[in-house]
Amino acid sequence: MRIGITADHGVGALKEQLLVALRTEGYGIVDFGHASLDPADDYPDFMIPLARAVAAGSLERGIAICTSGLGASIAANKVAGVRAALIYDEFSAHQGGRATT
Repeated sequence: MRIGITADHGVGALKEQLLVALRTEGYGIVDFGHASLDPADDYPDFMIPLARAVAAGSLERGIAICTSGLGASIAANKVAGVRAALIYDEFSAHQGGRATT
């Protein structure tokens, strides 16, 4: 499975940990940024390309990590064909992963 991942500047360390864990499990990963974390970054610049790749079918799933989760969900949901949800525990991850188009 190919998974895209990105993060806002507040949670870059978490993204790096998740990258290692996903690669260890054998997932193909496409990293949408950041090359380096900058508090002046505008998070939609990283979230929207991820969402477009998922909508286009070049990725099976996308993970957009956001300090609050709200901004990433709102930005990704602006892309036609994407359904982004705020995931905060195992149950919401299971339920959110069941959505189909």
